[in-house]
Amino acid sequence: MLELARHLLEPVLRHPDAAQLQAVEGEAVVLIEAVVHADDRESLEDDGGRTLRAIRTVLSAAAGRRKATIELVDELSPESDEE
Repeated sequence: MLELARHLLEPVLRHPDAAQLQAVEGEAVVLIEAVVHADDRESLEDDGGRTLRAIRTVLSAAAGRRKATIELVDELSPESDEE
């Protein structure tokens, strides 16, 4: 799921090298935490978050039975599966 999230995010980021992703997985949920450059965060949240919603839609469809989403965070949580 991290690979798909990275594949969807990188083309829309101006600073893809600054992006850090981490998956927090449960039985029914996959949460992708993303730390991105401030400029990229602004562009993802512009237009009412339309780009971010589109990425969430694709992740959710790919997750099958589990619910998947991506959240922009200021820093990754301590239990790091960082890629």
